[in-house]
Amino acid sequence: MTPRQGNSMKSGGWSVIAAYALVCAATQILWLTYAAITTETARRYGVSVSAVGWLAEIFPLLYVALAIPAGILLDRWFRPALAAGGALVAVGGLVRLGGETFAWAMAGQVMVAVAQPIVLSAVSKLASEYLPADQRATGIAVGSAGNFVGMLMALLLGPTLGAHGQLERVLVLEAALAVIPAVALAIVLRRPGHKSEEHAAIEGSAARALWKLLPMRTLCGLVFLGFGIFVALATWLQTLLHPSGVSETAAGALLVGMVIAGILGCAFLPPLVARNRAERGFMRATVLVACLGCVVLGATPWLGVRALALVVMGVVLLPALPVILTAAEQLAGAAAGTAGAIVWMAGNLGGLAIALIVQILVHHPLAAFLAMGAVALLGLPLAARLTSPAAAAPGGEPATAGAS
Repeated sequence: MTPRQGNSMKSGGWSVIAAYALVCAATQILWLTYAAITTETARRYGVSVSAVGWLAEIFPLLYVALAIPAGILLDRWFRPALAAGGALVAVGGLVRLGGETFAWAMAGQVMVAVAQPIVLSAVSKLASEYLPADQRATGIAVGSAGNFVGMLMALLLGPTLGAHGQLERVLVLEAALAVIPAVALAIVLRRPGHKSEEHAAIEGSAARALWKLLPMRTLCGLVFLGFGIFVALATWLQTLLHPSGVSETAAGALLVGMVIAGILGCAFLPPLVARNRAERGFMRATVLVACLGCVVLGATPWLGVRALALVVMGVVLLPALPVILTAAEQLAGAAAGTAGAIVWMAGNLGGLAIALIVQILVHHPLAAFLAMGAVALLGLPLAARLTSPAAAAPGGEPATAGAS
């Protein structure tokens, strides 16, 4: 890369990353629109709360189904594919304004869910093409942070603007929040980046070799459970707490507190765990906290105690994802991109499976919370056999295909 190219990347690259981060935020805003106001949404559209749950559950379902083709699409036509993904997010937000029926809401959600794998899978390749090497890690962090910002905004907007029969207000605002960054991303992507060797697609041979590694399967099992519990809580907490008199605003505040605590945990726990090679102890603690937290949520009637339980759960559940991603990338070596994609697929599959379990029990809150606690306990044997990535793959290269 010439000095002129490097200066161009520095001057314009961050505008691309900023627009991308805002599109990521929009996907999360639209995903969780109805999560904190499930009861109100069901009443407004004249459907069951289980039907409303599918407005969120369609996202992990389509992510698992489309992650591989989305990666291939990005590798072949990166900038057009990413711009199209952002545009589809915007169109999905607008489609939800088509009419005050469940069908229009679902049509919009499906469009955004189809776009999500394209958008989220682009982060590493985007940073590689538009930022100098010494700024790429920061670029990936900023792009990924858009997801957390979007979650927070969705959980704040739903109960504050969308409750009490005012759902259309939040839908209009969120449509604007999707359209503006999509237009900005399309504009900044008109300028080509620096060609890189970074891949967005899952490489078949690398995926098969990684899956034969016991540590990789262990990491996938842990993220299946942990991310699954988080998605189930984000989707169903308001409905589960409604019978005990917790309002939509209060339930939204509880989820906001959980996500904020998780963001703060992400700031210091993953580096600390990696530096001390404490993955096994951290994951064991995360499993126990998740289990006990679910039991407390189901058994106690006190809002303050439930709030404390969710904050503590957030502190460990959200940082567990970057801890696992870091461990998977260290284990995979040169196949780090494929390892990260596999972990994300496992997490979304867990989100779908555990959210569906809770959906079956949604009218029995105690049973639903205890079921999530039992699911969390399945992580104990996985945490017990977790090994340091450095020990599992000396030299940073994936083990041979025959390893197990």
